Amino acid sequence: MTTPVLYLFGSAAPPVADVAGVITDAQHRGFDVCLGLTPTAARWLAPQLTELERLTGHPVRSEYKMPGTPDVWPKADVIALAPATFNTVNSWALGLTHDFVVGVVAEGIGKRIPTVTMPCVNAAYVQHRQFERSVSELRSMGVRVLYGEDGFQPNQPGQGHPSEYPWHLVLEAAVEMHQG
Repeated sequence: MTTPVLYLFGSAAPPVADVAGVITDAQHRGFDVCLGLTPTAARWLAPQLTELERLTGHPVRSEYKMPGTPDVWPKADVIALAPATFNTVNSWALGLTHDFVVGVVAEGIGKRIPTVTMPCVNAAYVQHRQFERSVSELRSMGVRVLYGEDGFQPNQPGQGHPSEYPWHLVLEAAVEMHQG
């Protein structure tokens, strides 16, 4: 039996700084992990990228590959996008695939790859009507969105606690979705 492949994607919200521990946890849960980051998240983690590549055994990606070049990652069995910022959630729901991570998860819907996401947004952002529409749109397309009672709860601006981000919920959902 082959090891299931988890595409672990993160956007630029403070909990992304803990991604090394999340990778290790996912590996302990039986996944081969490929890490993808939005460009800003990759810039934030630039000093750690070599270590993250060593940890996963795969290149960390934040950009689309060149046309005609082979993919450097195995095919995904499940995708987890967390933390997902306000921009990432809205771009994805609207089909705006300017970033590699958003492009892969948007295409993943059509490929029927089980996908889970957990936002990381503050209470001011969620007042924008587009956010709730985007969450509803992603859910209607089959994406499991961990937001609200059973997922991420927004905090007041500037009062977040990145160390309390419930990463375990994302990984538990990925395991559950893979096992079907």
